[in-house]
Amino acid sequence: MTSETAKKFSVRCKKWFLWGGIIAAVLCFFRYENRHLVVTEFTYVNGAVENYPDGFRIVQISDLHNTVFGWNQRALMDRIMELAPDMVVITGDIVDSNHTDIDAAIDLVDQLAGLCPVYYVTGNHEYWLDEGDRQRLFEEMEQAGAVLLFNEAVTVNASGGTFDLIGLDDKSLADGTLKALLSECNSETLNIVLAHEPQYIENYAVADADLVLCGHAHGGQFILPLIGPVVAPDQGLFPKYTSGAYYMDDMTMFVSRGLGNSIIPVRLFNDPEVVCIDLSARN
Repeated sequence: MTSETAKKFSVRCKKWFLWGGIIAAVLCFFRYENRHLVVTEFTYVNGAVENYPDGFRIVQISDLHNTVFGWNQRALMDRIMELAPDMVVITGDIVDSNHTDIDAAIDLVDQLAGLCPVYYVTGNHEYWLDEGDRQRLFEEMEQAGAVLLFNEAVTVNASGGTFDLIGLDDKSLADGTLKALLSECNSETLNIVLAHEPQYIENYAVADADLVLCGHAHGGQFILPLIGPVVAPDQGLFPKYTSGAYYMDDMTMFVSRGLGNSIIPVRLFNDPEVVCIDLSARN
C-alpha cells in the first residue's frame, strides 16, 4: 500500500468513525428520550361538592403501547410505588395493535393490583386488536384484578369522602353517553371521568364533568422550542390538547403525555410521564 493510498484509507476510516459516533449518539439520545420517566404532580381542588375525598391520591398511566421500563417494568413500578397511590387509573392503549404483547400488559396490571385498586378504560388500540386478542386482554385484566369500566359509573369511598368514577368507552366519547351517565350520579358529589381522547373536551364540559383524565395525544410527540407540540393523533399538526391541565366552564381536563409510542417510534423533549393527582378540599 502506497503512502498516498494509506493516507486516503486513514481519512476514510476517520469519517466512518465520526459518522458511526454521531449515529450512536443520536440513537442513545432517542433511547433516553423514550425511557426517561418523569412524574407530573397535579393538585385538584373542588370545594363546591359535598363529602369531598380530601387527600386522596390517584396515579394515572396512559398509552403504554407495550413499552418496557426496566426488567419486568421495574423502573415504572418503582416510580408508582414511591407515590403511594390510593388508586391507579389506566386511560387506554395499554397494548399496541402493531406489536401486541398481552402477557406483558397483564403482568403489569397484576403488579399494580397488588398495590392498590386499578381502574381501566379502553383506548383506540384495544379496538384495533382482533376480536380474540381483545377479549383475551379484557378477561385476563379482570382476572389480574383491574376493574374495567365500559360506560359505567362506580362510587368510590375515599379518605372519609366519596366520589363517582365514570369510565367512558373509546367508542362513546363524542355522543351523549357521558351526559346520560352523569345524570344518574349525585350532582352534589365529585365526579371523575376516565376518557382516552382529549379532543372531545367540549362534550365532556357540556356533560357537566368535574375532572376528566385523558391521554392519546402522546404529548404532541415532538416538542420544539418556540413552536411547542408538533403532532398528535386525531388533532393533526400543532395540536391544542397534549399535556397538563385545561379548563372549560367548571370542568378541568388533565391530559397525560403517556408512556409509549406507536406509529412514530421516538419522542423529542417529551419525557414519558406518570401523572399523580392529589384531591384536595383546600387551595
